[in-house]
Amino acid sequence: MTQTTDFLAPARLGRLALPHHLVMAPLTRNRAEADGTPTDLMVTHYAQRASAGLIIAEGSTPNAVGQTYPDITAIHTDRHVAGWRRVTDAVRAAGGRMFLQLQHGGRVGHPATTGLTPVAPSPLALPETIFTPGGHRPAAVPREMTADDIRTTVADFAAAARRAVEAGFEGVEVHSANGMLLHQFLADNTNRRTDAYGGSVGRRVRFAGEVTEAVADAIGAERVGIRISPGSTVNGVLEEDTEGLYAALLDRLKGLDLAYLHLVRSAPEAGWYRRIRADWPGVLIGNPELTDLTTGAVAGAAREMLAAGADLVALGRPFLANPDLVERLRRGAPLNPVRDRYFMYVGGAAGYNDYPALDRQPAVPSSDSTVARDGERVA
Repeated sequence: MTQTTDFLAPARLGRLALPHHLVMAPLTRNRAEADGTPTDLMVTHYAQRASAGLIIAEGSTPNAVGQTYPDITAIHTDRHVAGWRRVTDAVRAAGGRMFLQLQHGGRVGHPATTGLTPVAPSPLALPETIFTPGGHRPAAVPREMTADDIRTTVADFAAAARRAVEAGFEGVEVHSANGMLLHQFLADNTNRRTDAYGGSVGRRVRFAGEVTEAVADAIGAERVGIRISPGSTVNGVLEEDTEGLYAALLDRLKGLDLAYLHLVRSAPEAGWYRRIRADWPGVLIGNPELTDLTTGAVAGAAREMLAAGADLVALGRPFLANPDLVERLRRGAPLNPVRDRYFMYVGGAAGYNDYPALDRQPAVPSSDSTVARDGERVA
């Protein structure tokens, strides 16, 4: 992609023309039905945010045992496809484009939620309690995946990708971040295997590689992105050699010509970020970690990400609290603050669909405004 720091300028993602460089990051908000089918609330939520250059919808499980928490979306039955089709139809009618994140929780799951024993690379429990329909419970010890489990799970990801395209998504994002199953295979402390999927970094990246390759074969590599979180310790994962690990993973993936690589909590000053940007030949989506959610801070972080070599910028909480985030940044208008964390996961419209949009009148720039209609600094 042509390098720019103007995040409001048009962009491209393979065959997709995007109106600007801002992507809505996947945000799990526990608003699905008990079986994982999207709800009316979700149809409204995503349609409200259709002005994002691309929406990456929340992590959806490719099979029943991959479910993490209650009311998480899924994409492994015809009912799931029909439910997601309602969402993609509404977003497309509003001018938007969507990818769907495919997420398997691995050990981040519980029999009280799924009725199934979680599976993982090794029988090591999550080092914390986990939320279930009955409240927080001690984590369950997962069952170590057999070779047949691995083959079946790879096939489930590929089938889920085909269902996502059937549901109207432009493509899918393979979730290999944040301590979920693929990340559990990558990390030293959650993968104690001694077979072809454990030990050296070359073996530990094998499962993520096979899943991504199978998904690309199923729907075309131009429809497939992958999300990684180098150095993250979310859900108890620990990587001893972050740079070496992701160098090996990218070496396996970069010949696939994927749609994009999505870096969680991208830190342009980090050595691993510079290494990945130098090694990755395709589109890179940066996801800055934001502590200040004012107009100026969000705009500045987007520019910084693009200046550091990212091609697109993924934002989570700013899009959650501002259905018209792009227009607010375009006008230099104030941003809505994010509600209390409680409202993120309790279900219902509060803290989900009731964030106000700007009126149709020109906004008076706030004291923190730093962007004008052309995306350049004005203060």
